[in-house]
Amino acid sequence: MIEQNKASIRFMTHDDIEGVMEVERDAFPTPWDPAIFHNEIRSNQFAHYLVYEYDGRIIGYCGMWLVMDEAQITNIAIHSDFRGQGRGEELLRFAIAFLGQFGVMKLSLEVRVSNHVAQQLYRKLGFQEGGIRKNYYADNGEDALVMWVGLHE
Repeated sequence: MIEQNKASIRFMTHDDIEGVMEVERDAFPTPWDPAIFHNEIRSNQFAHYLVYEYDGRIIGYCGMWLVMDEAQITNIAIHSDFRGQGRGEELLRFAIAFLGQFGVMKLSLEVRVSNHVAQQLYRKLGFQEGGIRKNYYADNGEDALVMWVGLHE
């Protein structure tokens, strides 16, 4: 994986889920249940999860589903204590490089229409707007912006 000084990005294990849940609760108004992460790691053949660890603490993670030559970012988050330092970009770039090893041609994700900071990062990395999913988020009915990027072009 990647390791620099006190930081590393690596595959998520069951032992990481407690730390991932700290990030999940910090980042999202309706966090996933830990059982979902356990199931994704154990039973979902399409799922791949990375964690960003800094000084022994999980500060971020990224979930991806890989099906043939397409992939979807299911979730990506950096703990608020570590935002604004380029760590989200580093994690996403690592995920894109990882997916590229599998011949992924198209990567997509959904982002809240109000999350302009994330949208700016995605555009910086070449993502384009693909459409709107109406009332996508259960907590407040907010729309999701679908974004995608072509890889290996």
